[in-house]
This record gives sequence, structure tokens and C-alpha cells, in this order.
Amino acid sequence: MFERPKIIKSNAIFAPVSQKVYAIMNRDAIDFERDGVFSLFRKLLIPTLLGSVAMSAMSTIDGIFVGHGVGAAGVAAVNIAVPVYQVMTGIGFMIGAGSSVVASIHLSRKNLKVARINVTQSLVFASLLVFLFVAAVMLFPVQSARILGSSESLMPMVLDYLKWVMPSFLFEIWVLIGLFVIRLDGSPRYAMWCNIVPAIVNVVLDWLLIIRLRMGVEGAAIASAAGIVVGGLMAAVYLLFFARTLRLIPLKISPMSMRLALRNIAYQCRIGSSSLLGELTLAVFIYVGNWQFMRYLGDDGVGAFGIACYYAPLFFMIGNAIAQSAQPIISYNYGIGRTTQVVQARNLLLRSAAAFGIFVSLLFIFFPAPLVGLFVDVQENAGLIATHGFPLFGCGVVFFIVNVALTGYYQSIERVRKSTLFVLLRGFLLLIPCFFILPLFFGTDGMWLAMPVTEVLTLLCIYSSWRLGRRKACRRNK
Repeated sequence: MFERPKIIKSNAIFAPVSQKVYAIMNRDAIDFERDGVFSLFRKLLIPTLLGSVAMSAMSTIDGIFVGHGVGAAGVAAVNIAVPVYQVMTGIGFMIGAGSSVVASIHLSRKNLKVARINVTQSLVFASLLVFLFVAAVMLFPVQSARILGSSESLMPMVLDYLKWVMPSFLFEIWVLIGLFVIRLDGSPRYAMWCNIVPAIVNVVLDWLLIIRLRMGVEGAAIASAAGIVVGGLMAAVYLLFFARTLRLIPLKISPMSMRLALRNIAYQCRIGSSSLLGELTLAVFIYVGNWQFMRYLGDDGVGAFGIACYYAPLFFMIGNAIAQSAQPIISYNYGIGRTTQVVQARNLLLRSAAAFGIFVSLLFIFFPAPLVGLFVDVQENAGLIATHGFPLFGCGVVFFIVNVALTGYYQSIERVRKSTLFVLLRGFLLLIPCFFILPLFFGTDGMWLAMPVTEVLTLLCIYSSWRLGRRKACRRNK
């Protein structure tokens, strides 16, 4: 299925090195045409899950070092800036997921050149879009911090974080889109290392800059930015020089080509729109939660909620990793009409999401103090608030992970309206009212219950939609 890349032979010194690199990458190559569904899912899930956990670990590790090196105020300051990161990640997931689905279908139909064009267009467009966003925040940092909900006391630390981390998002977009393409290209292990290596860089620099050099929140931002840059360069090198099938190609710049490119990008964004909304749900969750916790409990409340928000991307990454592992299998078989394989992959997705979700939920319900203690002293006010709230918060994790995975499934089979509707429910239509209504009945516990109640109601809507679809299908078949 995959075309072997041509190796430049003009330089005899570098040819053996290139041959070794290709041999290493080909060792774990994946064949979507011949491999079984379970084998494909297993090969994709393990490296994708490890890589995704490593990606989310970057922000979690920052929080741990900031919590111990700066305190709860530092955790709160970083948490204020987190929604910007979620927006950037959402853009990457939207375009990455959209281009991956489109490229998967084109590959299944042997349209290799069209698949390459779509991938290249997605990277160029996303890079330009993120550049404009970064420029806007860098030009108006104080206004951006206030929009994010920063108090005057937290403003200096929020600004320190933004000024260092924002430029790195130009590399982050290459990581996020590149991971989709690299996995589809048959190299899930390399994609995993594109996450693990930056995480290692981040840990080392966090220790050096925050603990040893006492640079505080600014040190956390520099460490995160350095890790992101390393990951972006790793993804770019693969796509430019070592991709088997989906290597980048030059694009035409004629008026007709530009119109076709915009059409392709619009379609990719339409397919991947639920991924953007999925990240925005985290941004909305953090943003609205910050306002509510600040309103009821002040800076200590935001610090406690900030600890939960450091774990929230982990939940999302687990569900998203499961969805991303199943996506190329589902999209490829969907493109050539293999319904049985699509159903098999969907069932594996659902079972995996439920298993991981139950495990993580149990951790939060039964071990809140150790999880909080990673960030702050559990005897501090912020630590006490978080320890009390984590069991309530943890009840919703299993539903959170399952909903993220199911949304990815609908996206993989081009059910854009359904996936978008479910994301809107869990991120906006249900979440925001829950944050404001539940505290009226349950006090501050209601804020911790906002996410669990939202996810349970969303899963009920997904199940009801599935049952209704089955009934309609049965009536048509009679």
C-alpha cells in the first residue's frame, strides 16, 4: 500500500544513514489493507495513548513544579492562561482530524496525490491561522489576560507565562497535525516519540528553571515552549524527509488552485469541527469554572479548581487517543464500504474508553489527597478545597472519556452534524447552565458536579440518538 520513499544517492556518505533511518521506520509499518482490525487497533492504541499521555503530562508536570516552586497562586495564574492553549490545540485537532479522515478515504481509493495535497494544504493553512492568533495575543497581552479572567494580583505571572509560551504555538500546530498524518503514514511509534521527547525536555527544564533557578511561572513557560519547539521540529523533519506515503509536496499558487485549496480546507474543517469544539469545551470548562470558583471561593478556589484542570486534559487525551487509534481504521474501511470492520473498530473503541474511564474515575474517588498532594500541600486552603471536590469531580471522568471517544467515532464516518451536536451539548448547552444552576442547590459542591452531570446527560443523548437510528434502520429494512 505504502510507496517507499526515494533515497537521494548523490551523496554516498549520507545514503547509509538514510537507509538505516528508513529501515527503523519501516520495521513497525502498518498496512490498513491487510492487517486485521484488532491487530491494527492494538498497534495504534499503545503508542498513541502513550504519546497523548506524554503530551498532557507536559501541562501536568508544569503544574506540579509550579505548585511546589511557586504555590497555589502560580497554579491559578497558569490556569488562567490555559484556555489559550486549548484554543490552539483545538485548531490543530480540527485540521489534523479533518485532513486525516480525508486522506484516509483518498488512500483507500488509491488517490495518493490528492491525499498528499490535502495534508500539505492543511499544514500551510493552519500555520498561517495560528500566526495571526499568536500575533494578536502578543500585541495585546494585558487585554488578553483580562479577557481570560485574570485578577490584578495574578496579572504579572499571567503575562510572564503568555509572553514565552505564545510563540511556541507555531511549532505546536505542526505537532498536532503531524501526529495524525504520521500515524496514518504507518509510523505510530515515531508519533509517540514526538510527544515523549518534548515531555522529557519539559521535565528537565522545569526542574532546572523552576526549582534550581527559581524562575517561577516564567520558567514553566520557557520549559513548555522548549518542549513544544522540539516536538514541532521532529514532526516537520519526518513529514519533509522521511514520510513513506504522505510526504509534503509543493502547492500550486494559481487562482484556480487557491480556490480548490480553500474548498479542501473548508471540508477538512467541517469534518474536524467537532475536534475544535472538543478542545473548546475544555477551554469553556476552565474559563467558566475560573469565574465561578473566583466568585464563590476567591483565589484559593481558583487554585483548587486549577489542580483539577491540570488533570482534565489527561481525560481528554485518553479519550482522544482511543478515537485517533480507531479513526484511520474506521475511515479507511468506511471509504471502501467494509461495514463489518467499521463496527468491530467502533466496539473496540467503546470498550477501551469505558475501561480506561472506570480506572481513572476510581483513582479520583478513592485517592483524592495523593492526587492533590502532587501539586500543593493538602493542608493549605486550596488543597483542602480540592481534596473535598475531587471525588465529586471524578464521578464524571468515565463519562467524559467515553463521550470524547464516541464523538471521534462519528467524526470518522463523516457524521459531522451528530458529532458537532454532541460536543455542543457537553461543552456549551449543558455545561454552562450546570455551572450556574447546580451551585444554587448544592453550594460549592455543585461546581464540582457540573462536569459529571453534563457528561451523563450527554451520554444519554448519544444513546438515545443511537437507539432512534437503529429503529429507523429496522423500519427501512422491513
